[in-house]
Amino acid sequence: MQYFSTRGHESKPGFSEILLGGLAPDGGLYLPVNYPQVSSAELNAWRSLSYAQLAAEILKKFATDIPSADIDVLTAKTYTAATYCNGRPGDDVTQITPLRTIESFGERTLILQSLSNGPTLAFKDMAMQLLGNLFEYALARQGAELNILGATSGDTGSAAEYAMRGKRGIRVFMLSPHQKMSAFQTAQMFSLQDSNIFNIAVKGVFDDCQDMVKSVSNDLEFKARQKIGTVNSINWARVVAQVVYYFRGYLAATGSNDQQVSFTVPSGNFGNICAGHIARMMGLPISKLVVATNENDVLHEFFQTGVYRVRKSAETLHTSSPSMDISKASNFERFVCDLLGGDAVRVRDLFRKVDTHGGFDLSGKPGSDGDEFTHIGKFGFASGRSTHADRLNTICDVEARYGLIIDTHTADGVKVAREQSEDGIPMIVLETALPAKFNETIREALGHDAERPAGFENIEALPQRFDVMTADVDAIKQYVAQRTGL
Repeated sequence: MQYFSTRGHESKPGFSEILLGGLAPDGGLYLPVNYPQVSSAELNAWRSLSYAQLAAEILKKFATDIPSADIDVLTAKTYTAATYCNGRPGDDVTQITPLRTIESFGERTLILQSLSNGPTLAFKDMAMQLLGNLFEYALARQGAELNILGATSGDTGSAAEYAMRGKRGIRVFMLSPHQKMSAFQTAQMFSLQDSNIFNIAVKGVFDDCQDMVKSVSNDLEFKARQKIGTVNSINWARVVAQVVYYFRGYLAATGSNDQQVSFTVPSGNFGNICAGHIARMMGLPISKLVVATNENDVLHEFFQTGVYRVRKSAETLHTSSPSMDISKASNFERFVCDLLGGDAVRVRDLFRKVDTHGGFDLSGKPGSDGDEFTHIGKFGFASGRSTHADRLNTICDVEARYGLIIDTHTADGVKVAREQSEDGIPMIVLETALPAKFNETIREALGHDAERPAGFENIEALPQRFDVMTADVDAIKQYVAQRTGL
């Protein structure tokens, strides 16, 4: 399996070559030259597999340069009931991502897929735990070390740090927007005292953090000298790991391969739902992929109009679903590349226009940059938007009807899923976090606190270790260099 850059760089590396990195040398994102296809016979065979075994089968299709037996060991080490044990009472933790039907009205069924049972109570653990083991495996084979530079709006950071803490040969430098995460999210990251973890609170918004990570990654000399890698969803291996739970959700929700399902995904950076797009391109019978945004609705606007218009930092709203407070979706480039039929020259030109003009227009209207939006239907995408009031109402309604408390991002997903559900096609909402991570809004909605898994009762009271910096790329480079000695 070879990979190419969405912006057309001449190299065609293998999986192991791109595992430890992020952006391609030309600033593009990696995609496989061809999406591997999954046959109906394979789907049937996969129905009896454990989550770890399913992950191994899917990873083998993309990581053909890693011995099959080694992949089996890595996934078995990663996806254990002991690691994913923070689920709700009654959940079967051996399923790793158990399904729970919460609504069934006539021909319409709404299902939650729990992705938040890992160490940091968020879906990012599903990929990050595997990424940590893959990194350690690859570095040991090479006798090398890695300095991870990442950006987080809340959940990626803690998931990465918990996955990488204590890993031999790995340091983590994580940028987050200063005072714009929930108290729980902040405490999860900043309370870690491991010597290989460095937290940097940036005076700005998530997009400022993400832009700095991309800027450092595009400085190829600095990146090579400092051995910089990334765990953000620009990293292809992380996206592949997320593909697994779409297959798992489908197989658990259906009895035969002639059935379809739809997925609704709370979306900010487009990484989570990009994995669903890849699963659909591989042949998984997905009817609709529904993008659920909050008030920062850049993606919703595109899927309604064909216009991709990023917002400036000052226009990015701080909401009660903060992990989605993103106005420049880094993984969106992967989908646009597929929408344009792999035309790397046009992809490069469009995303340069994002940098120079703040967006592009594929609506086909006079003066637009193309008419590909007219073909959007064949990719199955739909979208919807949720506000703070919607969030509160949905949290209250789900708790009143079903005795179930959901977090703010999942509430965005449930609100939009109800609007987009269809007769005869189960709608699976990806639960992206446990409600304890956003207790301020849970208390506002319900008048009481969300239940916390054991071990997280007083996390906000723990000592915190972090540095506050401005959004200055040169200062970040100097910070990293001083702490690596390279």
